[in-house]
Amino acid sequence: MYLDLFCSALLIQRWYRRYVARLEMRRRCTWNIFQSIEYAGEQNQIKLYNFFGFLMDHFTPASSERNLISHLFRENEICRDTEWERYFCYKSIEVPDSYSGPHLTFPLTFCGVSKLVEAFRHKQQLHARYILQLLGETWRCLRILKNINHVTTCHTKEITICGTRQQTFPLLIFFPETLNFVDRGKNSLEILLILFGFLLVYPNDIYLNRGNHEDHIVNLRYGFTKEVLGKYRVHGKKILKLLQKIFSWLPLATVIDHKVLIVHGGISDTTDLDTLSQVDRHRVRAALTNCSKFQMMNNNSRESGGPVEGRRRVCSLTYPSSAPAQRHNLPRRSLHNLPVSGQVNWSVEEELKRRRRLAGFDQCYGELQKSDSDSDPEPGETVEADEHGWKQIVDVLWSDPMPQNGCIPNKVRGGGCYWGPDVTEEVLGRHNLQLLIRSHECKQDGYEFCHNRKVLTIFSASNYYEVGSNRGAYIRMGPDLVPHFNQYQASKTTRELTLRQSVGWTERSALRALREQLFVHKSDLIIAFQEFDPNNTGMISLRHWASATESVLKLSLPWRVLRPQLVSSSQCGMVNYQQWIRELSITEPKLEISDNSILETIYKNHSNLETVFRIIDTDHSGLISLEEFRQTWKLLCSHIKTEISDETITDLAHSIDFNKDGSIDINEFMEAFRLVDLSAHT
Repeated sequence: MYLDLFCSALLIQRWYRRYVARLEMRRRCTWNIFQSIEYAGEQNQIKLYNFFGFLMDHFTPASSERNLISHLFRENEICRDTEWERYFCYKSIEVPDSYSGPHLTFPLTFCGVSKLVEAFRHKQQLHARYILQLLGETWRCLRILKNINHVTTCHTKEITICGTRQQTFPLLIFFPETLNFVDRGKNSLEILLILFGFLLVYPNDIYLNRGNHEDHIVNLRYGFTKEVLGKYRVHGKKILKLLQKIFSWLPLATVIDHKVLIVHGGISDTTDLDTLSQVDRHRVRAALTNCSKFQMMNNNSRESGGPVEGRRRVCSLTYPSSAPAQRHNLPRRSLHNLPVSGQVNWSVEEELKRRRRLAGFDQCYGELQKSDSDSDPEPGETVEADEHGWKQIVDVLWSDPMPQNGCIPNKVRGGGCYWGPDVTEEVLGRHNLQLLIRSHECKQDGYEFCHNRKVLTIFSASNYYEVGSNRGAYIRMGPDLVPHFNQYQASKTTRELTLRQSVGWTERSALRALREQLFVHKSDLIIAFQEFDPNNTGMISLRHWASATESVLKLSLPWRVLRPQLVSSSQCGMVNYQQWIRELSITEPKLEISDNSILETIYKNHSNLETVFRIIDTDHSGLISLEEFRQTWKLLCSHIKTEISDETITDLAHSIDFNKDGSIDINEFMEAFRLVDLSAHT
């Protein structure tokens, strides 16, 4: 009897272990899908950055897209310190009697911020007057902080460390932060305002580090710009401009008791805290394009005696200069020392080239000119940032650890680096540190150690990819500097799901996202499949199907393992790829467009299009003209190396100009071409 019971228990145990193992395999495949698609999106973002940098370095004032390029590379209406108070002044904005949201009084108190949190819980909106006032006070507070916060523990004070931000209420207040504050959430602005509110109330107890999404160009792609403009149509532009200044003033790192380093991304083999502490961080507003270099062409420069429109240009260090080596030895000079008179015989192109060279834009390295002001350069003034210092910022914002020794470019994300255990050992040893805490990567359990437990990733946003995809966690640390973890799920629905239900829910969401990727690349997939089908039978082997799919999407996924979820039927190890392509259940917009190839181009570059559109929409009205629409497409075609005729672009523009007023609503356009997976509704 006991033997039978023992054997039964072993069988049940074996079955359960296999069951859990299968669920774990599905969970890991799902995780790989989400992460691969996320990183592919970041790669596209970096490619767009690089393309902007290329345009900036190569366009001439005579080019047909001159006005468009000027939109891309100037910082419109960013006022100087002397005009700052007037431009962002909140006093002229009246709060109507009908306003039922929270009222703020300054200086802020704990009671005031608590009421703000409660109002946000009940979906109330803070008036733009109070937002501008709160952000103005935050800007003043951040300006006096150093690049690296230094925090000391004591027996009566426990430190709480949070990774990538929450998306739901109630909000936990953490100390210090190492997170992204915005993007990928509906409540990013509210989260930001609460954090800034508590920072003003407790400036000696709340420490905030900058993340890679505290970048106005990244915000254009990942939703924060759209969120702010949607909530504040009248004053959204000013709010965004002020946030741009604030993001650039956020500290870059925090050190606890001279032993624990906290950054958002990581380090590299060149990371030096002394250098990082000296960088003019506020000059780097868009890290991956090195916006620390600005050049305003002097309005007195002339072509054939006529005025030349002033233009501020952002210098990108993403690409090394292609200038001849002998130019690297030219002395650097400031534009304000250049004589302007007597240059009337110079052509615009020659003047642009000369000033670019003398300003150091043809060189690989610039010299950091420190200043206590974050005002924009005077006309003719050049603000140069040292490339090494700029790289320090990019590395701490964008890098990821890897198990192998060494330090290599992070080609998965497209920015920062991958660093190994040897780099961790060297950097921590050089600065007499014992632990590096960072965020930047979603972890299934909310945290993860690596590099002999000397690097700790903490991720505080649960359900990051989908409900049930991951737990969030935060750290509590006392004077012994031993991290203690608190894990949680923010969604009550998730807590009520069984393991199988949770994995199934997340898996379905990941497969929907993957099917969208397959659909937008269907033409490329057919071409890749046909290479393995010379007789045009419509059938290829499973191995060839997996190989061709990976060659097109480049997501590094286990396609043969995913085949049962993606391909409804196969015979004797063969896949009918023509039928499979037809079965992808994705809806398309019902617009009459003569050239269907443009539709697939839109699908592939959906996020890039939205990013460029929102950059071009300089007044943040949500509308762009038909000519700006045409120029956007010409710009995108240059970026993706695709030829689309002017007639096709004009045809598309007129087909979506629904009210025929000569302008296009950006949101309507992007929604018209948003893919919908029909399988999710069957």
